[in-house]
Formats: sequence, C-alpha cells, structure tokens
Amino acid sequence: DRLYFCVTLCREGTRLRIIGDRSRLPVSVQKTARDAEEATRNNSRLHLVLAISYSGRMDIVQACRKLAQKVDAKLLRPEDIDESLFADELQTSCAADEASSSCPDLLIRTSGELRLSNFLLWQSAYSELFFTDTLWPDFGEAQYLQALRAFQSRDRRFGARKNNAAL
Repeated sequence: DRLYFCVTLCREGTRLRIIGDRSRLPVSVQKTARDAEEATRNNSRLHLVLAISYSGRMDIVQACRKLAQKVDAKLLRPEDIDESLFADELQTSCAADEASSSCPDLLIRTSGELRLSNFLLWQSAYSELFFTDTLWPDFGEAQYLQALRAFQSRDRRFGARKNNAAL
C-alpha cells in the first residue's frame, strides 16, 4: 500500500528521491512519486534513491544540456566547467549533501552479468564492483555479507596505480 510505504519512510526518517525518466511512468505513479518525495523531503536519517527508468547515458546527456544552457545564457563560462560542476547536474546529485556523496563505494551486480548495464556510469568511476550469479529477488543477507567482506578486502586507490608503479 502506497500510504503505508510513505508513513514507514517518514517514521524511519527516510528521505525518498526518484531519479530517471518519469515521463515514461503512468500519471498516477508520477503523482504518487511526487507526493512521497514531498512528504519525506525534510527527513535526513537515511536517503533512499530509487532509479526508475534510469539511464546513465541519458543522465550524462541531460547534465551536458544543462551546462550548455547555462553557458548559452552567459551564466557560466566553458572554461569554468569541471568535474564538480558536471556532477552537480547529474540526477544523482539529489542524493549528495555535505555528509555524503552520490558516488557509491560498492556497486553490486546481480544475475551473473559482468557489466554495468548503463547504470551510474559517471558515479561508479571509483566504485568497487562485486558480481554475483544470484538473481536480485534471491539476494539476501548472506550474499550482502559476502559482498561486504569482498569490499573490505579491497585496496581502494581511487584511480591511483598500486604502489605508484610505472605502466
């Protein structure tokens, strides 16, 4: 039930944000999404971002368009565009605040597929990837703990080479 879901989010202090192409959703679902986002907008304990009809490529394209519009309106100079400004225009920037980042530390890919499938292409640049054959509906606590253990064993370098070794 939609109302129960919204009440639960509020009770738990969860803020809901939905990213993706909402125009592809039924009007009733669009309204429910807007209502739920509005009802939870002041919550800050946890941020839940649902990617519905989301495309990483389209997210990048729409960010470029927004920046181009700002340049066209003389609100921004092309030479001022950097990674931070670009990231601010991505749909996932809605999830970022001073205490968090819109870039995942760990990206778990279920179903045995060894690809990102057009998901969080910009944001996953330095994410650790975990692949599992388990299908999403069957992904439970045991699989989650397995992914966390694998993540804990990683040497995160955020793009730097191991021991700064030459190529």
